[in-house]
Amino acid sequence: MDLRVHLSRAAGLAAAGIPRADSFRRWVEAALAAARRRRASEVSIHLVGDDEGRRYNRDYRGRDYATNVLSFPAELPAGVRTPLLGDLIVCAPVVAREAAEQHKPPRHHYAHMTVHGVLHLLGYDHHLDIEAEQMEAIERRALARLGIADPYV
Repeated sequence: MDLRVHLSRAAGLAAAGIPRADSFRRWVEAALAAARRRRASEVSIHLVGDDEGRRYNRDYRGRDYATNVLSFPAELPAGVRTPLLGDLIVCAPVVAREAAEQHKPPRHHYAHMTVHGVLHLLGYDHHLDIEAEQMEAIERRALARLGIADPYV
C-alpha cells in the first residue's frame, strides 16, 4: 500500500516527548491494516498545544476544551477518488496528561490516539454501543500488531 503521512508541529510546541514521524507512520499503517484498508492513503497529522487544541474543538465541535485527537475526514465531491483520508489534530499536552493519568507510556497513548483518529477518518464512530464495540475491536487489533496492550482493560 502506498501511504503518505504528513506530520507537522505547531509553532512553539516543544518537540520533547513527541514521537518521531516514523512512529506516526507505523501507527497509521497499523490502523489501516486492522481496518483492512488496502488502497493508497494520505493522512496529515498536526500536533498542537492546549490553546490551539481548545480552539479547534470549540470551533468545530462546539466544546470549549482541548481534547486528545480530532479527525477531519476529507470531504470530496461525489465521484472524486483520491488517496486523501483527511487530517488529524493531536493535542500533545492532553495526550501526555492522559497517559500519566492512565499509567501508560506516552508512546502507547500517542499510538492509540493516532489509530483512533485514523478509524474516524475511515468512517468509524462510537456514538452507539455497537459502533463503539466494532471500533474498539479494530483498535485492539491494530495496537496488538504494534505490541501495545489493550487500552480498554
